Amino acid sequence: MRCFYIDAMLKALPQATRPWPAVCQVCGRWPTQPVCKACVGRFALARWRCRTCAMPLVVEGDLCGDCLTSPMPSSLDRCLAAVDYAYPWDDLVARFKFHDEPGLAGVLAERMLATPGAQDLIVRSDWLVPVPLKSQRLMNRGYNQARELVKALRARLTRAPAGLPDALVRLGDAPDQHSLAREQRLRNLSHAFAAAPHRVEALRGKRVLLVDDVSTTGTTLHSAALALRQAGVAQVQGLVIARTLNQ
Repeated sequence: MRCFYIDAMLKALPQATRPWPAVCQVCGRWPTQPVCKACVGRFALARWRCRTCAMPLVVEGDLCGDCLTSPMPSSLDRCLAAVDYAYPWDDLVARFKFHDEPGLAGVLAERMLATPGAQDLIVRSDWLVPVPLKSQRLMNRGYNQARELVKALRARLTRAPAGLPDALVRLGDAPDQHSLAREQRLRNLSHAFAAAPHRVEALRGKRVLLVDDVSTTGTTLHSAALALRQAGVAQVQGLVIARTLNQ
């Protein structure tokens, strides 16, 4: 039998704001949020980051050493990362991507929205564009995690622009990025994306925010942004959950 007090409390609240209890996915505390305040405070510390690839910086600055010395300037005007790709976020992202837990998109999207400057980045964009998966990977997984993040961001931020999930198409069948060195990644993704022909008109002259889960070197976002630039997009920025600590 359900507790009369709990029933009465829930009935007094609007349906959309009922606070259902949750177990913290990091420390196991209950009842709390999916990632409790203590874990957020411990594992989601603010970091100085490179403006265009979101690499953590030791001291405050604009660009990391790789972006400063790269012979190929980034196609991104700016990139934000919510957290480092380290414990516990690497485990949550792995579950989200590889273990059939798309429901974690909401937990991760909340971290993205808590990133300084992220909400402003979103509302000043004309389109939210998820980075597309390879067709075989999409068939195997059943969902594109970047698209799930776009949906979760829009559900939590009423001022967010519409998503444009089919704005980009992925070309070819290049090896997975995590298996390649940085120079190989750049060559691997030099022509990995193209703007969908039926979306070129909608993209031309617009401000686009690319959304993805993890950035390893920034090359995936750079290549996707380059394809959007070639389609006439005026401004391309990026937002990811996590940035790796190594190149």
